[in-house]
Amino acid sequence: MSDPDATLTSYGMAEDFASAPVLGITILWHPQRERIGEQMLGPAAGGAIALNRFAPLFAPLSVRPGAGHEGTPLGERSITREPVHIRFVAEGGIQIEHVRGKMGLELNGRPSNGIDRFTASELERGIVIGLGSQIFVCLHLMRSLPRVANVPGLIGVGNGAIKMREAIAQVAGTSMPVLLLGETGSGKEVAAQAIHALSGRRNGRFVAINMATLTESLAAVELFGAVKGAYTGATGSRRGWFAEAEDGTLFLDEVGDTPASVQAMLLRVLESGEYRPLGAGADARSNARIVAATDQDLGEGGFNQALRRRLEAFVIRVPALRERREDLGVLMRHFLEAEAPGVGWNLPFELLSQVFNGDWPGNVRQLAHAMRRVALDLQAGNVPVLEQAVGMPAVVQAVGLAGTNAAASPAAPSTPVRRKVSELSDDDVVEAMEKSQWQILTASKMLGISRPTVYKLLEAHPRIRFPANVAEEEIRAAWMACEGDLRRCASRLMTPAESLRRHVVLLGLDKVA
Repeated sequence: MSDPDATLTSYGMAEDFASAPVLGITILWHPQRERIGEQMLGPAAGGAIALNRFAPLFAPLSVRPGAGHEGTPLGERSITREPVHIRFVAEGGIQIEHVRGKMGLELNGRPSNGIDRFTASELERGIVIGLGSQIFVCLHLMRSLPRVANVPGLIGVGNGAIKMREAIAQVAGTSMPVLLLGETGSGKEVAAQAIHALSGRRNGRFVAINMATLTESLAAVELFGAVKGAYTGATGSRRGWFAEAEDGTLFLDEVGDTPASVQAMLLRVLESGEYRPLGAGADARSNARIVAATDQDLGEGGFNQALRRRLEAFVIRVPALRERREDLGVLMRHFLEAEAPGVGWNLPFELLSQVFNGDWPGNVRQLAHAMRRVALDLQAGNVPVLEQAVGMPAVVQAVGLAGTNAAASPAAPSTPVRRKVSELSDDDVVEAMEKSQWQILTASKMLGISRPTVYKLLEAHPRIRFPANVAEEEIRAAWMACEGDLRRCASRLMTPAESLRRHVVLLGLDKVA
């Protein structure tokens, strides 16, 4: 096995690693937000990486080899000097080792056991590593060199994003029809807009139509237009979408839901460039470029196969968000910068873990909506929470766990006295947490300070710990000793109940209480 500290420090190697992918580590979250998305490339099969405060070096995409800057380590004090060793094992799997008790380590949302193994398929999906209480990185495979995003709107640093951008750049300058395949919310319309923006038609119109909303009786009129008197109520000529998109791009979203009779009309346009407006005595010609999108298999369900083959002149697959876990950090930063510019991002470790470990069934659109809600909390000075599940177990919920004594939280004083943080002692914080049954929101009201301030006091407290920094055996022992009573267990461990609730679910203790 190679030197555990060995990394691929130069990008001056083969253009891609399709035949022998290498390990990549992408920073998902860092207190210095500009570092989100920085990457390092590790060894191929047989090698290893030592990950700690001082190594390896992560480089932003803007820094190229030979520029006099090889990268920067993670560098946060919450990360120990004692390294986490990441090694390839048999059949393409990964083993992650660390010294327990030295630092809280979370792997895919669960506390580490000290030595953890992941299969090749798990590595393919991406392994999320939470370090200390502030840093998240994603361990994944890289099959191509990191590249600066050169396609507008398509954000991402991993293989899927790189491959999609390169396909768009390749086809944009042609007049070929393009078919975008991907799940709902994965960004197909953004990809279509990028094709238009990079094409010679960029000064023309980009016209988007949701084919699923067109009824069979109106689809022909909407697409191809109609002359005066062509149907009841047609008091004048009507331009169709093909005419509107002349010299531009016509985006046919949900093309799999196109009415059967209209499919034949679309085929004629693609074959000859001609169509006939409703009621017209002569054909019109279209110079619109067609980009279509669907989340369906057009080879099934009775779709016109001749039309399918025409649309498939150039196919681009838009990957689901769960397939590009290494992109979650840069996407999250992008949405927060758009919604809450200039606002400090005080995000709880538990929320970050839920974001980075979620499957996001609604894809990028769902993530964008969630970040808008988080931004509202940030702007209001509140500690953000995710109100809706994101495709993982319900780890952040306001209800009690099955098998736990989920007593209601005590009422906070109706008129709390505002206090200066400098006046609060460590004992004051512990007393407030005890009286609030270790509920942070209730404690903040008792103390007369904000939730973000309470979080900061807890993180700096010499006796209070967050569950990510408590050994799994200690949590299990306390849970059994307290007979599954969440509040008693939180008091015994001196840890916030909301965070403990999440760990109890992840460890499966709610089922054994």
